[in-house]
Amino acid sequence: MNKKVKIHRCAIKTILLLALSFAIFSCTKSRQTVKLFSESNFQKTLDGKQVQLFTLRNDNGIVSQITNYGGRVVSLWIPDKNGKMEDIVLGYESIDDYLNSNEIYFGALIGRYGNRISKGRFSLNNTDYALAVNNGENHLHGGKKGFNNVVWDAKQLNAHTLQLDYFSKDMEEGYPGNLSVKVIYTLTKNNELKIEYWATTDAPTHVNLTHHSFFNLHGAGNGSINDHILQINATHYTPVDEGLIPTGEILEVKGTPMDFTTATPIGKRVEDDFEQLKFGLGYDHNWVLNPSGSELNFAAKITEPKSGRTIEVFTTEPGLQFYGGNFLNGSDIGKYGKKYEYRTAFCLETQHYPDSPNHENFPSTLLNPGEKYHSICMYRFSN
Repeated sequence: MNKKVKIHRCAIKTILLLALSFAIFSCTKSRQTVKLFSESNFQKTLDGKQVQLFTLRNDNGIVSQITNYGGRVVSLWIPDKNGKMEDIVLGYESIDDYLNSNEIYFGALIGRYGNRISKGRFSLNNTDYALAVNNGENHLHGGKKGFNNVVWDAKQLNAHTLQLDYFSKDMEEGYPGNLSVKVIYTLTKNNELKIEYWATTDAPTHVNLTHHSFFNLHGAGNGSINDHILQINATHYTPVDEGLIPTGEILEVKGTPMDFTTATPIGKRVEDDFEQLKFGLGYDHNWVLNPSGSELNFAAKITEPKSGRTIEVFTTEPGLQFYGGNFLNGSDIGKYGKKYEYRTAFCLETQHYPDSPNHENFPSTLLNPGEKYHSICMYRFSN
């Protein structure tokens, strides 16, 4: 055989071996950057039920860990445009840390009612109901022990799917009716975290379930989210009073700092002299989503320019609460020993409007016996 051909083949073989070695090294390095918490960190019995930690994966390397304590997303590892993995949700490394934390909603399922109900009261079929009051004079996120603080029955269906079930008894936190709830988390092959909710009741009641992950696309605890670029598919929002209770109005966002119809940095107008921003100490409002006519409606898109990490939100719900981390103050020491400082996270909570039971012009949250509550929230990740 020609000596030059032998040398050429040898060179090609060497290049291929080097490429394979680099690929193996890169994959190994990528895997090493994903820090999975030990299941033993979450092994505890609460209210007679066993707390557990579950790991979901898809074939593209995205990994999430979820505990059945409050149905909380504990970690969510997403690559940037260069393949570097970061955990993009705030939270804690153990069940004891969650139990002793200042911020009780990190990554949690929220119910029976996401967001606020004025003075914790509503009237239903000529009966007045008084709910637990836990946010000034108002009811917030299901009360003093909402769905975020209970142990759900859990079953991991496969490597990428987790089912959670909870039975909420009649008059729990003041709500009428026995409510059976099922939630399925799925980490899809299209790099989506899909959250699907079902509920049934044996008496008329109000239901508004949502999810409360605190995201930072730099990585949890890695600085401000004010440089993230946000678009919300909404031309209207529901303004609030000083207690963050909707006034009942539905106003246009045009000409105000609430206008995210075109992609805009979160921090660009957050300090504007605008009454609604003063009430919320920044953004903490419900946007009225523009309907699309399809079951899953595009709600929002948010991008961190440096990493390229992007979340698109799709939902069956009519509203979206955007919260900009205004009440974080550094008192929480989260995962990896990082402080969660002011405006270092955002929430995009798909929902019916706050205080809907007290506003006839808002979409109804009433669930009757024989009806089935069904809602979908989907976070799609890309870079």
